[in-house]
Amino acid sequence: MREFSEQELVRREKKDNLIEKGIDPFGKKFDRSELYSLDIKEKYQDIPHDDFENINDTYIIAGRIMFIRKMGKASFFSIQDKKGKIQVYISINDVGEDTYNLFKTADLGDIVGIKGKVMKTNTGEVTLKCLEYTHLVKSLRPLPEKFHGLTDIEERYRRRYVDLIMNEEARRVALERPKIIRCIQNFMDNEGFIEVETPVLTTLLTGASARPFVTHHNTQDLDMYMRIALEIPLKKLLVGGLEAVYEIGRVFRNEGMDPKHNPEFTLMEAYLAYSDLEGMMELTEKMFKEIAEKVYGRYVFNWNGEVIDLSGEWKKVSMVEAIKEKTGIDFKQNITLEEALKLAEEHQIEVLEHQKSVGHIINLFFEKYVEETLIEPTFLYGHPIEISPLTKKNHDDPRFVDRFELFIGGKEFANAYTELNDPDDQLERFENQLKERDLGNDEANDIDMDFIEALEYGMPPAGGIGYGIDRLCMLFTEQDSIRDVILFPTMKTKNQ
Repeated sequence: MREFSEQELVRREKKDNLIEKGIDPFGKKFDRSELYSLDIKEKYQDIPHDDFENINDTYIIAGRIMFIRKMGKASFFSIQDKKGKIQVYISINDVGEDTYNLFKTADLGDIVGIKGKVMKTNTGEVTLKCLEYTHLVKSLRPLPEKFHGLTDIEERYRRRYVDLIMNEEARRVALERPKIIRCIQNFMDNEGFIEVETPVLTTLLTGASARPFVTHHNTQDLDMYMRIALEIPLKKLLVGGLEAVYEIGRVFRNEGMDPKHNPEFTLMEAYLAYSDLEGMMELTEKMFKEIAEKVYGRYVFNWNGEVIDLSGEWKKVSMVEAIKEKTGIDFKQNITLEEALKLAEEHQIEVLEHQKSVGHIINLFFEKYVEETLIEPTFLYGHPIEISPLTKKNHDDPRFVDRFELFIGGKEFANAYTELNDPDDQLERFENQLKERDLGNDEANDIDMDFIEALEYGMPPAGGIGYGIDRLCMLFTEQDSIRDVILFPTMKTKNQ
């Protein structure tokens, strides 16, 4: 048996009273004007108060009551729709006694419809003078206290719907994210890419180094994985001749949660035939600058305590050069594994069994000494081959591959390759991944023989890149936590 608070019991009694009056407490279709609250306020904000005597414009809006000031035969209240709030003036002389009495039973959180004439108060606030008042939905739960909203951060994410009601910043981010994604889609389309969809369920782990979520297909009695990346199917489309493809989609990695990671997140991967690493750098810088210009009209953003300027030419630096600058160690030299292990020990870097190679140790040095220092937009290139199983070897030094990661504010935003299209080399890389798995790397790739077969038909030289869309949205909306840009982030259950 559910127990209700005193306020909830009063609201349920009001709901029953509405039914007795023949009013549906949960409403029906309501036709509104094209303009929302913010549109109306912006349209009339600069018109002087006295000029409203000659303005008879009326609008029909609907939204949630967020403020009420009842004053005898006339009252003020505010309505919140998806664009914001607008003040409403309601008087018994304008709507009649029955309607005014109906309004006086309203609670904060109720959803109502208003037909009103635009006016401006003596204080200069654009207001709708209510001519018709329609009850639409009775809110059976009280909203959180006005000035504090949901102060428990976990509850904000768990009850996002309440957060969106009470928190203007949450609504802003929720509305800006689709604008960013639409800008990306328009940009990619204009660059000649084709947007495609690929399977979410797979039987192999390929395309990234990550632990998977496992599910089960009942009909085939087959364990399957939720995809950890988009890469392999998109490359197969290059083999098929589509030449320029991209996908924006959810991927799933069975990993920890922190302010920068969520187990399910949105990834965009793009592949361009006859391109390479440089082509992906050009595409990336151009795309970020287009989002900044077209969505925000500015290039400077405050993120993670840093001022990020996206204008100008972005920095390019190799991994070994960056490590040498911070530590004085030159991994460009032919260092033996024994020497690399000794250097790691001297610098208090733990090396796991599957990381006992020079390439892995180089990456460990980068993560410890360099990664968090890359604040301005930086293309970091020249990764060791051991950590890049899907990337073409560098022509001048096969210990490294033609790959870059984009770092901004000390965090990775993109990962790009000159794509490996030699099927024999690719098979050897997959086989090396299985050796790492045997040594304890539970993020190693499977061997995808169907992909090897596809490469044997011939994949054109290509550049490829993956972008973390959530992190990209964090930068542009200036949010420090990934949970603020995902409407429904993964949360622990309340009893955990």
